Amino acid sequence: MEKRILNYRKYIDELLTHSDLNWEAVIKEHLIQISFFQHERLIHLIVTITFAILEVIVIGLCVVSFTLGVGLLAIALLILLIPYVRHYYILENEVQKMYWQYDKMVEKRDK
Repeated sequence: MEKRILNYRKYIDELLTHSDLNWEAVIKEHLIQISFFQHERLIHLIVTITFAILEVIVIGLCVVSFTLGVGLLAIALLILLIPYVRHYYILENEVQKMYWQYDKMVEKRDK
């Protein structure tokens, strides 16, 4: 998904350098893509928050009653949480940039 959203945003950046496009059609397609990426962002937010809550619970267990299994679980969850946070960060920032692109498209359409 990361590669797809980055490629799509670059494609739209390229379109924004043109002025003689059917902006109404481009805007319509862009809004559809934004909705896809917003859905993906929501799902990853839910997963990221779930892993973060589990990590906090397991760290609490480590503090209260440390065992090797609980320690390994805390490490495993942390290893999984880091890529989830990174991926969510990319999705969030790219969708924000897509909002900016939408605003630029509307400006070009209205000129």
